[in-house]
Amino acid sequence: MNEKIAEYAFAVLKNKPALHISFIMDVSPDCDCWGFNDYPLTPNIGIAASTDPVALDKACADLVMQAPLQAQSRVAIKHDHFHDSVGVDKFKMAHPETDWLAGLKHAQKIGLGNLDYELITV
Repeated sequence: MNEKIAEYAFAVLKNKPALHISFIMDVSPDCDCWGFNDYPLTPNIGIAASTDPVALDKACADLVMQAPLQAQSRVAIKHDHFHDSVGVDKFKMAHPETDWLAGLKHAQKIGLGNLDYELITV
């Protein structure tokens, strides 16, 4: 499914300039398209932007991984070692059966963008 999402995004963006903006706020353990959700995984991180959607998604995921896990989150409650969560893949903690990075790798492979990025903080 992650690969198909990348392919559909590529079809929409092909040969079109675009600026992508992500609000890294209220990062939910489940899809934010659900009618309800749990307490956010991390404190709000901020806003990120890029002309490369793959680099942007990878940077946002990396920022979430570097943020502390909020103690009230279902994921933190489930894992006793949540105090050591900085640098840990919180998406994998929430859904161990899912490889979220597979979609980004496929997106890079088909030419949608690049996993490498330079993070510039303002």
